[in-house]
Amino acid sequence: MKKLASIIIIGALIVLVGGGLFLATWEIPVPATEIERTIPNDRFPR
Repeated sequence: MKKLASIIIIGALIVLVGGGLFLATWEIPVPATEIERTIPNDRFPR
């Protein structure tokens, strides 16, 4: 049982480190179109 728990913990650490490295090195493409929205003044507190 102790061996199984250590395998699960090591596997979870590998997945977390791998996911962090993936997000750190991923070059997200810039959006191709601009979005411009008009927000009414009623939505802001005075």
